[in-house]
Amino acid sequence: MRLGLGALALGFSALALMASGADAQTPKKGGVLKFAVGAEPPNYDCHGATSFAFIHPVRPHYNTLLKFDEPNYPKVKGDLAASWTVAPDGLTYTFKLKPNIKFHDGSTLTSADVKASYDRIAHPPQGVVSIRQAAYEDITSIETPDANTVVFKLKAPNASMITNFASPWDCIYSAAKLKEDPKFPEKHILGTGPFKFVEHAAGSHWVGERFPEYFEKDRPYLDGFRAIFITNTAARVNALQAGEVLAEFRGQSPADKKKLVDALGDKVNVYESPWVCSLAVIFNVEKKPFNDARVRRALSLALDRWKGSEALSKIAVVRDVGGVLRPGYELAASEAELTTYPGFGKDIKKARDEAKKLLAEAGVKDLKFKFMNRNVPSPYTPVGVFVVDQWRQIGVTAEHEQPETKAYIGNLRSGNYEVGLDFACDAVDDPNLQLLKYVSSDKSTINYSRSIDRKIDELYEKQKRELDPKKRAAILREVEKHALTEAATVPVIWWNRIIVNWKQLHGWHMSPSHYINQDLQDVWLDQ
Repeated sequence: MRLGLGALALGFSALALMASGADAQTPKKGGVLKFAVGAEPPNYDCHGATSFAFIHPVRPHYNTLLKFDEPNYPKVKGDLAASWTVAPDGLTYTFKLKPNIKFHDGSTLTSADVKASYDRIAHPPQGVVSIRQAAYEDITSIETPDANTVVFKLKAPNASMITNFASPWDCIYSAAKLKEDPKFPEKHILGTGPFKFVEHAAGSHWVGERFPEYFEKDRPYLDGFRAIFITNTAARVNALQAGEVLAEFRGQSPADKKKLVDALGDKVNVYESPWVCSLAVIFNVEKKPFNDARVRRALSLALDRWKGSEALSKIAVVRDVGGVLRPGYELAASEAELTTYPGFGKDIKKARDEAKKLLAEAGVKDLKFKFMNRNVPSPYTPVGVFVVDQWRQIGVTAEHEQPETKAYIGNLRSGNYEVGLDFACDAVDDPNLQLLKYVSSDKSTINYSRSIDRKIDELYEKQKRELDPKKRAAILREVEKHALTEAATVPVIWWNRIIVNWKQLHGWHMSPSHYINQDLQDVWLDQ
């Protein structure tokens, strides 16, 4: 029997409790953690990075203003910040920094370094890439009244600002180094984090060692870490099975999980969680007949997401049915709410009858088109095959094409497709991020449907400015119902994160994101 979303959330909480219970032992100092990474970073700049291949080896060298409270996600706590206050009108955020924070070169961190880092993110100098610039567009000024105080002034309230300040990508850099060269972080590592940089051997490994002057008392526990780059999935799993590495922090497939558990038994811990990643069918509204909402809605109605998820979860890293927000997230739709949306009900015969009727009304009873998907075996191929088969059951013929990733992304961005399978993967649960796939394409560069929907734009701004969580949730239901009825982008299934790590690894906490909880500050080895 399939678990409801509430049960999934409860299961995730129970998993977290078991993990924290296991880590109730007294941490041991020493040892070098070896872990596998499936790729390596193209450069060293947090502010312009997007990949887990960057976060996993690089993040242990840096701190951020806030960070997520690892066992209590999505709560946040101070990282460099000792405390913070938010003005009642939501327009002023004041942070007090922890004392005696040192950069790895021995210089002292001050509020000037925080200001310089966020100025770089919000207003990048020429030649500097800031991927998340838009998240900070509401900031009008950053003030530093003293060396330990930073004040952010906003032009309008933003319900996601605390989440933004906890972003794992917002590494705090040395203001002095940025003044000398705004692109300094691209080729150099200089942070305040628990580990100092030792070396990056391209194609082989990345090494960090314990920073003895780290501002958190008795941290880190490890003497160091060694990230080993293993791009081949089978080789990565074999290294984990052999104990050559103790962890891989992105995730394993159901088949690889079974292989590891069968081989290692109680020597490993297994964690699972809904993932802040989803796959969605996307319609190019500039191509007929996909400019007709009836056609788009019909193709969504044809998908039996609930039964499909049961089958797909056995063969790919997907599991949960959800709307525009991750299942189990506090602002996401409940299962009862979700089943009221077109395409998400559980009476598939009724849905498909309606789909056929809509296609007939639109004059495209024998619809044929090309369906573009990414040529990545998991989870793209099985989900694509599922979608094509579902459409066949209402008399629609879709030719499944899978260009390699560069061409696939290029086609999405240029509009060189009819219908495609799009993906979204974010660092955290945040409506301001997840809804960018639905905001009008002239406002959001990642809405590849090329659709313009001013109602969604209006609701997006409304939820963004609403600081009351209950009122914000109500607005999000309006966004979701409208988006899924108009159906320019429709979620199919959400990913499922599976982690298998050796039991001697302690102090690491599972989360719905493979981008957070990776500073390794509290990780220790029982050896």
